[in-house]
Amino acid sequence: MATSEPRGPESEEGSNDSPTPVAASPEQYIKHPLQNRWALWYFKNDKSKSWTENLRLISKFDTVEDFWALYNHIQKPSKLGYGCDYCLFKDGIKPMWEDDRNKLGGRWLMTLSKQQRHNDLDCYWMETLLCLIGESFDEASEDVCGAVVNVRPKGDKISIWTGNCQNRDAIMTIGQQYKERLNLPVKNILGYQSHDDTSSKSGSTTKNMYSV
Repeated sequence: MATSEPRGPESEEGSNDSPTPVAASPEQYIKHPLQNRWALWYFKNDKSKSWTENLRLISKFDTVEDFWALYNHIQKPSKLGYGCDYCLFKDGIKPMWEDDRNKLGGRWLMTLSKQQRHNDLDCYWMETLLCLIGESFDEASEDVCGAVVNVRPKGDKISIWTGNCQNRDAIMTIGQQYKERLNLPVKNILGYQSHDDTSSKSGSTTKNMYSV
């Protein structure tokens, strides 16, 4: 694909005066690989379909450029309808509790107020994605499985899923660095919940295993 305006035909007299072609910098055409390959999923709550039928794989990517091409092409979370989710997970891990890589894990959960949908939701979600694909949690990034944003009438939620709820050191590293990255006030408490507790809860709240 041409990257500049096509030049018109030159006369023979002026052809010798044309500048010597300059080789393009490798930075101009080499994509920047990510440490992991990621898959973005979309969930739309259609009551006439099963949960798995409502979950759809949008795209996979493993370079910085392909991530931005995808991110800039899709709707932001604040534009989604109630009951919809975006899920970004490492390739090979499905965004569900039952997946082998998730079932022993849990999630750092942030709940936003209704007012935050217009002010903070999209920004927080983008920063969450950048934390994941940029491996921002140092060695603890290996424990990260993915992230989910839930758009809900009572308040939206963003969560980072990890693979082992007993791996306290990695979980705390992720939670603390995530809170700093989002520049959340100290009084805003993030809680970590195991998937086992979340899936078996009978009430509306799940006890936090850890908090920051």
